Amino acid sequence: MERVYLDWNATTPLRVEARLAMIAAMDVVGNPSSVHAEGRGAKAVLERARGQVAQALGAQGADIVFVGSATEGAALACAGRGLHCSDVEHDAVSAWCVADLGVDALGAVAVPEPGCAAVQLANSETGVMQELAQGVAVADLTQAFGKVAFSFNWLECDAGLVSAHKLGGPKGIGAVALRPGVDLAVQIKGGGQEMGRRAGTENIIGIAGFGAAAEAAARDLANGIWEEVAQLRNILEKALSAQTNDTIFVGKGAARLPNTLCLIAPGWKGETQVMQMDLAGFAVSAGSACSSGKVRASRVLRAMGFEEELAAQAVRISIGPGVTEDQVLRFADIWAKQYNKHRARHA
Repeated sequence: MERVYLDWNATTPLRVEARLAMIAAMDVVGNPSSVHAEGRGAKAVLERARGQVAQALGAQGADIVFVGSATEGAALACAGRGLHCSDVEHDAVSAWCVADLGVDALGAVAVPEPGCAAVQLANSETGVMQELAQGVAVADLTQAFGKVAFSFNWLECDAGLVSAHKLGGPKGIGAVALRPGVDLAVQIKGGGQEMGRRAGTENIIGIAGFGAAAEAAARDLANGIWEEVAQLRNILEKALSAQTNDTIFVGKGAARLPNTLCLIAPGWKGETQVMQMDLAGFAVSAGSACSSGKVRASRVLRAMGFEEELAAQAVRISIGPGVTEDQVLRFADIWAKQYNKHRARHA
């Protein structure tokens, strides 16, 4: 049975460019903090990747601080700042903020004071995009990076969070883009690495892969690859709508990521959908990968006004380059048949 991966928002396949860069970095002997030739060689790999990430982010002139993940980056960017966020933020951000910002039925967040707020550019579960006010304190750019065009410098935020494995890089490496002069509470102390913001010898192999992936992702975006993905997502949505009469498409009518479709099948639990689709050969999810396994309705959907029962009946399909029209149409056909059978049994 052919497996079809439709969970790109959880993590993406490793790009060839990232794999090759990582293999090359494995042969780099030195510590980038050392001043000898070997150390300078490692430092060159580090700084090349820093430049690649900055260029792809539109963050030239900003400080790019490499961290172990976007979750760690959220701690660095948010801790001790008394920031406010909404309930549609990722747990990694909301853990450090007061979640009291309002959210409307389409997932838009009200941000009365941008300088005191942490706001995501795109939601991982629904794909809903925010119109970010300039000057927000922290912008979670993780899901949008590499999929939609934006510039960190245009946003004029204090800090932006990104992660390599969301755009074809390796897992276990992320970055925080910082506006020059921003002062943060350092979370990992013990050395002067990363401009004194994050102690510990840098993960040169992961960083090299991140840089290569970011460069390749920016090239794909410029070449219109994600416009093709958006067309495929729309084909999938149309096919699902044609085969069922009560499916709810979350965020429809709002600007969304080009690859994301969140739907609610009334009466059919999201976790059950995931398991049945897995048995049929399709990898989808019932929400954020970081929240999987937690038996509760999506906090994001509850914030958008969905009742708990409906919020627990959602599933997310997120696609990427390489997924074919035949694959998404086959998914739509199998999913709709399973759903209609479920409704018939519980009528």
